[in-house]
Amino acid sequence: MNYWEERYQKGETGWDAGSITTPIKEYIDQLTDKNLKILIPGAGNGYEFDYLIENGFQNVSVVDIAETPLNNIKIRKPEFASHLIHSDFFALDMTFDLILEQTFFCALPPELRPQYVEKMASLLNPKGKLAGLLFDFPLTSEGPPFGGSETEYLNRFTDKFTIKTLEKAHNSIKPRENKELFFIFEVK
Repeated sequence: MNYWEERYQKGETGWDAGSITTPIKEYIDQLTDKNLKILIPGAGNGYEFDYLIENGFQNVSVVDIAETPLNNIKIRKPEFASHLIHSDFFALDMTFDLILEQTFFCALPPELRPQYVEKMASLLNPKGKLAGLLFDFPLTSEGPPFGGSETEYLNRFTDKFTIKTLEKAHNSIKPRENKELFFIFEVK
């Protein structure tokens, strides 16, 4: 059993906010094109997926390496079971207009960060966006989550992405206050 599946099986899901977080919700609320092809990687219990579907976005996919959270989403949204991908993110071979990031980057071992950037760029259509939240606290070897900083993100993403927004999240949920950066990166 993989690390993440085991965490779900044991109920060790401290990262699970229980609902969509405010910064992601407010970002989705300003999207006008309901036909966007959207991916949520490492979505966990997929509250962002639910919110998107409930707000008229029908072309949304979730990929997770753990089966339990995908089953949890399937119970809530059985008619969208075909949108749930049980796979390693790095094995995906599709393209999207928008990828929503919420705790996935900082859950990966730091040595996978260069591959993450490459993979994200390859998954996005021209002018596609990677948007969401990245943690803003010192990188640690004890995780997940592993930290990161604005400087690291600028250094990592600038070759493949145009930095549209990278700023302290002003509307984080209480446990993550002052520990998140909201960002929008557009693939070059």
